[in-house]
Amino acid sequence: MAKVDMANFLATRVKLFKNFPAGRLHQLVERADVRTFEPNEAILEFGEENRIFGALVEGQAIVAVTDDSGLQHRLAELNPGDFFGEMALMTGDKTCADVIAVTRCTAIIIGEEAFCSLVTTHPPVVRTLSKLISDRVRQQATQGGEGAFRQGDDPYGFKLHSDSPVRLLVLNCGSSSMKYNFYDTAHEIRSVHGVIENIGDDKTRLRQVSTLGEKVESLPRGDHADAFDAMITALTGRDGPLTSPDEVVAVGHRVTHGGERFHHALPIDEAVEAEIERLSLLAPLHNPVNLAGIRAARRLFPHARHVAVFDTSFHQTLPPYAYLYGLPYEYAEKGIRRYGFHGMSHAYVALKAAETLQRPYNELEIVSCHLGNGASVCAIDHGRSMDTSMGFTPAEGLIMGTRSGTLDPAILIYLMRTEGLGADDLDRLINRSSGLKGLSGFTNDMRSIEKAADEGHHRALLAFKTFCYQVRKHVGAAMAAMGGMDALIFTGGIGQGSAGVRSLACQGLARMGVVLDEEKNQAARGFDEVCLISTPESAVTVLVVPTDEERMIARETLRTLDRSFISSLIKKPDQPLVPIEVSAHHVHLSHEHVVALFGPGHVLAPRSELSQPGQYACRETVTLIGSKGRVDNVRVLGPPRKETQVEIAMTEQFKLGIHPPVRESGDLRNTPGVTLEGPAGRVTITHGVICAQRHIHMSPADALRFGLRDRYVVQVKVDGDRELIFGDVLVRVHPDYRLSLHLDTDEANAAGIVSGTRGTIAEIQNRA
Repeated sequence: MAKVDMANFLATRVKLFKNFPAGRLHQLVERADVRTFEPNEAILEFGEENRIFGALVEGQAIVAVTDDSGLQHRLAELNPGDFFGEMALMTGDKTCADVIAVTRCTAIIIGEEAFCSLVTTHPPVVRTLSKLISDRVRQQATQGGEGAFRQGDDPYGFKLHSDSPVRLLVLNCGSSSMKYNFYDTAHEIRSVHGVIENIGDDKTRLRQVSTLGEKVESLPRGDHADAFDAMITALTGRDGPLTSPDEVVAVGHRVTHGGERFHHALPIDEAVEAEIERLSLLAPLHNPVNLAGIRAARRLFPHARHVAVFDTSFHQTLPPYAYLYGLPYEYAEKGIRRYGFHGMSHAYVALKAAETLQRPYNELEIVSCHLGNGASVCAIDHGRSMDTSMGFTPAEGLIMGTRSGTLDPAILIYLMRTEGLGADDLDRLINRSSGLKGLSGFTNDMRSIEKAADEGHHRALLAFKTFCYQVRKHVGAAMAAMGGMDALIFTGGIGQGSAGVRSLACQGLARMGVVLDEEKNQAARGFDEVCLISTPESAVTVLVVPTDEERMIARETLRTLDRSFISSLIKKPDQPLVPIEVSAHHVHLSHEHVVALFGPGHVLAPRSELSQPGQYACRETVTLIGSKGRVDNVRVLGPPRKETQVEIAMTEQFKLGIHPPVRESGDLRNTPGVTLEGPAGRVTITHGVICAQRHIHMSPADALRFGLRDRYVVQVKVDGDRELIFGDVLVRVHPDYRLSLHLDTDEANAAGIVSGTRGTIAEIQNRA
């Protein structure tokens, strides 16, 4: 189909493009494609992630869903001029129905990037799409999207997708090793995994694995620059996937420490390099080497886009009470706080566990144990890291291969005074001479320690038991931090490989719902597949999950490239300002509790309308009573809900003696309860008290203007006497919403913000 015919068809037959600017239409068809589908061929499949918009040119197709019994239900018929794919493309949901060719069909296909940059930035199209999406959202049963999620073959995006094929290299530079992974989004089977070990030593060697087999090669002694040359030679050699380094489109770099500034992966420029270098003081064993790898790669791959993916960014959701140390607060203001590490590993295995359990990630409470030469435990509460064992540096927390883990700081002062140790001596002691190596006296390798312990080596047995005890203790602490645990994950070299460590670490946790099946535990092939090792009766699912930090870095690199494109839409000068509303404490009551608190037959009386249509503040108030105190005159909001929910600020938490988690509205599982008192009686709820997560309500039209989707996480900038950035803001999109950002009372007071202040969306942190 000629480009001129394609443009004419879109302008005359597809209602979305009537009166579409000719110049913009020309750009669109230049980036569009024409595809043919045979009868009964799926054009779009139920449950897949959609990245296209299509318009039918010839033939006939149907929109259909198939129920559990295999019966197909036709929802709509598509004829020439009808379009498809816009719903999943704009909401970010999985495709909720199949689009199937009935006869031989021809369709114009427009990719996501062209659709977002050329179609959704045209106001008349935005109005049409917004109305269409609003109508369909109202019509769809909620289980449609949930069904698509559950039945989709890749609900968490582990497959590496891109609008156009991307050849991607992931680099993880260590002090004496360099791991590299090559991915081709058009042909994932062509992926290559490699490592160069013992850099700077006579035993330097390269090992590369691909579908063509394994290649092992001894290398002459050299530095990291020589290692890069060896990697390029291997990738472009006879068995390599490349003919030239210029074919690499993007390079994802693992960076250990991102400090307080870097909340997510981002493209690398000179300013980012400078900040990584500044943060080297916080990770002297890692950041300098990471930075050297970045600079070498930017020279060797000058045409590629380089992205930094930070190990600490996953833990940016830690609340202050979890990341603060007991030092004078001015040190926290200087950046001395808990940061956490192994972020990509914890994120990957938690998502993989949710996929295995076939449950949404953001409804689970997960404890992830990354156990290797470096080791950490992370509490992941409904998709958010809320505590982790590593701290200001990777040396805190569990005993590790050569790191001491948590120490009484006075020990270091004592050693300075009695042994005359200086800063460098203490650095070597904590990071290189302690942990399993220091306790056993001969090795940091858990396999050797277990073997020696079996043979009666006393210190090896002591090192083994101490390590397992610390894991068990931190698992209990992580569960206590969240108030529950759905899944316990073991990953990392030790976590995946040692049945003995898993067994001893779980002993004594039966009262917490952790019951291991020892036969399954011993048989688990933890490096090959996800393994269930708990009994059917265990209240907590225990899994061994092979980690894949490199795939997670690749995933985040691709998302960052997409995000940087969408960010250009956000930063357009005509983007609307976001009104800010300060959310005071309030209560949503169920019908049952309205009656219990205000008397039989009572109907809530509206006092004033709220910004969100259909919601209102009531004349009624209640008193909240906790174990420590009470809060009077808490406003009830209407209309009544299915379940009672109480939202309070941090100061009120202290006043009541309640410690609720930060949650989305309606996410009440494993939350604390409280007593409510009204004029007709009292009600004690066992759960339902939350501190609301920052969130933005917006309509589909707003989302289209911003280039956002439901459940994206963004940063919002508020200008004033001092510029403020609010991160970790959840986007919620619904036809009935009006644009507004909701902040907690205490947070707004601390920032000097009042209702009516306006902000701008500055950055996308995460694409859901």
